[in-house]
Amino acid sequence: VEVVDGVLTVPIEDLFFDQVNGILATQAAFPVLSPDEMAGHVNENPISKAVRKGRFSGEGGAWDLIASKVAAIPEYQALFADAYPDTATRGIRFADISNAIACFIAEEFRADNSPFDAYLRGEVSALGPLATEGMELFYGDAGCADCHSGTFQTDHKFHAMGQPQFGPGKTLAFERGASDEGRFRVTGKASDLYAFRTPSLRNVTLTAPYGHTGAYADLWEFVTAHSLPRAAFHAWTPDMAVLPDLDVEDWIAWEDDREKAAILDAIEVEDRALSADQVDAIVAFLETLTDDTTRLGVPDAVPSGLPFEK
Repeated sequence: VEVVDGVLTVPIEDLFFDQVNGILATQAAFPVLSPDEMAGHVNENPISKAVRKGRFSGEGGAWDLIASKVAAIPEYQALFADAYPDTATRGIRFADISNAIACFIAEEFRADNSPFDAYLRGEVSALGPLATEGMELFYGDAGCADCHSGTFQTDHKFHAMGQPQFGPGKTLAFERGASDEGRFRVTGKASDLYAFRTPSLRNVTLTAPYGHTGAYADLWEFVTAHSLPRAAFHAWTPDMAVLPDLDVEDWIAWEDDREKAAILDAIEVEDRALSADQVDAIVAFLETLTDDTTRLGVPDAVPSGLPFEK
């Protein structure tokens, strides 16, 4: 899902998108269709089977199946009837679920009242000496703002930065290996190989690990590596990643010399070596992007009764 020349574009056409309220609600509809995110893989469950057949909306489609599961829980019925009164008579549609998720995201994940925002609004006159030095580096010689630009420190574009690849990758069921070729999988353009979208840096100090694979557990180490991506790639070792204890093979791509050479070859930025003091300053500036993250907080329980960790 993306906006191109002011027009919202989605990978499929469906009347479903006439029922959702904007880009956040549209975005919420797709993770549930992804085998690697929420749908599951072929033959694992009825939803994954519907996705495999290309049945997304309409009766028996993946969205319809999910909405039916939610509607079968009385507490959810009551909550939706309160938020969207029409659902009491017509039933809960997945568009209602998407719209509700979008409202939650817009409130809970909002991050525009950080110390840096207060500084930009003139509510405070300075950020502090170290953070100010970091801000000057970020928007100056360090070149961070070449990609991390705009209100939320992202140009929303895709760049190849040479992050180590591990995990299952993004291959199709009939493909071998564990590669993740990034934006290239969408466009087919060689210039997009191993390119990933620039993330926003809001609340970045709270969102470890770092890099699209989560290769770095520490922000200071990641900023250092980001300034010298080629040297950092060669120096990286698997023990630097923090991974759950699962019985899976994570290192297929990392142990493939051709894959590693291709990732290195795709790096599009020049080295900009930073001293330890400069990294300290940049991290101090990044800390000023931290906003309140507990507006609603994590509930003690959810209507489905499914367990989760707080």
